[in-house]
Amino acid sequence: MKEYGKISVLMGIYNCESTLCEAVESIINQTYTDWELIMCDDCSTDSTYSLAKSYAEKYPEKIILLKNEKNSRLAFTLNRCLEEATGKYVARMDGDDKCLPERFEKQLEYLFVHKDAVLVGTAMQRFYNDGTYGATARCPAEPDRFTPHKNGPSFNHATILAYKSVFDALGGYTVCARTVRGQDRDLWFRFFAAGYKGVNMPDALYLVREDVEAVGRRTFKDRYISFQTEIYGYRLLGYPLRWYIMPVIRLSKALVPRRFQLLYRDFQTKKHNKNIRG
Repeated sequence: MKEYGKISVLMGIYNCESTLCEAVESIINQTYTDWELIMCDDCSTDSTYSLAKSYAEKYPEKIILLKNEKNSRLAFTLNRCLEEATGKYVARMDGDDKCLPERFEKQLEYLFVHKDAVLVGTAMQRFYNDGTYGATARCPAEPDRFTPHKNGPSFNHATILAYKSVFDALGGYTVCARTVRGQDRDLWFRFFAAGYKGVNMPDALYLVREDVEAVGRRTFKDRYISFQTEIYGYRLLGYPLRWYIMPVIRLSKALVPRRFQLLYRDFQTKKHNKNIRG
């Protein structure tokens, strides 16, 4: 197997005691073995930290464990992980998901072929705790600065692998009130504004655990701060004023009952995937 250099895997963890072991084991079982896993606990109130500590003690040369002094949310937590990262590449992973064993190997091979790209994401397969699966979420093969305006993400955040130099140049994640949610969307706006190119693999190398209650917990305030980030990004990329109607439409979804939000989300995912396939 070709050696591309070390991958620093960033994992912010919070109250994920029932899923953390599966997530960590999916990293340990990667076919590409030159990696370090940096976990940062955001003041969990369950046994998440003690579980993470047991892994850090078992694999001291591979796993680093940090802990925030107070609950500071994901952007801050990921930046703490970035400060400890020593790899040539940075990858993301969430504490309630899983990835296939060949994820890193295939991403590095793909990035090596696409030499003009500095970041590679993958499709992700939705799954539920009862063992059933939902729709596969795919992103455009070659998203550009206009992709954030369209309905659908530029990259599936948790699936990405990128050169660490990109994160360094962008100053990591933005930590402010409007990025409590949507810190990834803020990153893509800045990524494209800086002239970077990323690509997406069609392979679903990442398994994302679906929480059907999460949609119902998203308040109007959550939607509004995401709306603020969209407006910031639209200005940053110089979008025409008429395009600003899309963030307004997305904000209005907060008024839709949760069951219809879930149905609409799945419908849009299937429609988006169909458009990508042409």
